[in-house]
Amino acid sequence: MKKFLTAVFCFTTLVAGLRAADGFDRANVLKQLDSCEAILQEIQGNVRTAIPAEVMRKAKGIIIVNQFQGGFIFGIKDGYGVALVRRPNGRWSVPAFLKSGEFSFGLQVGAKAINAVYVLMDDETARLLFRNRMNLGVDAKAVAGIRAAEREAVSKALPGDANVLVYSSTEGFYLGATIKTGYLSPHQRANELFYKNSLRMPELLYSDWVTPPSEARFIMDYVTRLGQ
Repeated sequence: MKKFLTAVFCFTTLVAGLRAADGFDRANVLKQLDSCEAILQEIQGNVRTAIPAEVMRKAKGIIIVNQFQGGFIFGIKDGYGVALVRRPNGRWSVPAFLKSGEFSFGLQVGAKAINAVYVLMDDETARLLFRNRMNLGVDAKAVAGIRAAEREAVSKALPGDANVLVYSSTEGFYLGATIKTGYLSPHQRANELFYKNSLRMPELLYSDWVTPPSEARFIMDYVTRLGQ
């Protein structure tokens, strides 16, 4: 048991070391933003996975996540994402950058990419983004949302206490199924590189202190159009 825990510690230390030594800079941040934009466009481009406009009109926030999951005996889920919230004036915020991940024990072999969009349906859930670490499957109830193709076929409503709707390009989610999301945390370094300041999540998401960089305009405009 001691040897096993030592191996786990070495593995996690290695991952942390690789993160610290990867030469992360603004070019990497822009690649992450481009990837998240592409994920959202891919999901919206397929009627089987697209988020209906009526859902987006009610949404208080949206998180787009690109994750990689792999492991043998013990596994790690690592990745990144961006979040936008709807401000009290009805306009969408600038994108804020996130880190995502999860560590698990148990028999598991292989690897896969997980692209997902989490639609936050109330302000309280959107403000979970202020935490150093949150888990939408624990801190809020995350369920598979209604897809654009399902609107005419849906015969039952989603659970009344569901406050996160999940949309993914991965097959297998079914309407109303409770979903485990892993953790999300603010990526302060990415935000500082992108916005060239040290503002935290509350200021980035809910204040007017930041002028959106030109690279942020596309995703802000695109998310706005999804609810029209």
